[in-house]
Amino acid sequence: MQHTSFCFSPPAELFEKPEVSDIKFLFLVGGFAESPLLQQAVQNMLQGRSRIIIPHDVGLTILKGAVLFGLDPSVIKVRRSPLTYGVGVLNRFVEGKHPPEKLLVKDGTRWCTDVFDTFIAADQSVALGEMVKRSYTPAKPSQQVIVIHVYCTEEEIAGFISEPGVRKCGTLRLDVSGTESTAPRREIQTLMQFGDTEIRAMAVDVSTGRTVKASIDFLSH
Repeated sequence: MQHTSFCFSPPAELFEKPEVSDIKFLFLVGGFAESPLLQQAVQNMLQGRSRIIIPHDVGLTILKGAVLFGLDPSVIKVRRSPLTYGVGVLNRFVEGKHPPEKLLVKDGTRWCTDVFDTFIAADQSVALGEMVKRSYTPAKPSQQVIVIHVYCTEEEIAGFISEPGVRKCGTLRLDVSGTESTAPRREIQTLMQFGDTEIRAMAVDVSTGRTVKASIDFLSH
């Protein structure tokens, strides 16, 4: 049983999480679900906490689900994010909170660089079309181009984009040259829409309405 115990360590850890502790039914799908060895290993892991259901034609279940989703994407109401997504930003440097090596002094202002501002965390449930919005201001009012890098990581919590495992998965480049903001500080809204097979990212210059968009694969990154 050594092989199966290795195979089932991630599901075992998953069932320790409070949000899935009261799951009553567990569906086994895919060709491997027909294996009696697998079925017994799952039963041993659950120890009677959930009832195991194996659908008819279990080997075709995933294919049928893909066809149904292709015909009507709305059949999937909620997904769990496979990764943590966010953007890299500058924050005001706070002594004792931020590491000294992240300190950047520019025009007399102390900034903390490489901050990972999280939009959604790994394993978090997201509804179809769910939108997360953040507002930022450029570090320099005279900036002609606003560049926002989107990052992802397998870790549920990330503090900085320089941490191991954090990687860039998209870029928003908003040209604000030739425009003037009437506000004391220009506001740039960054939005991410989740729940579909793609993340739709967008940056908006609030004062002018100028917009730039990008798409990020929600399932394969």
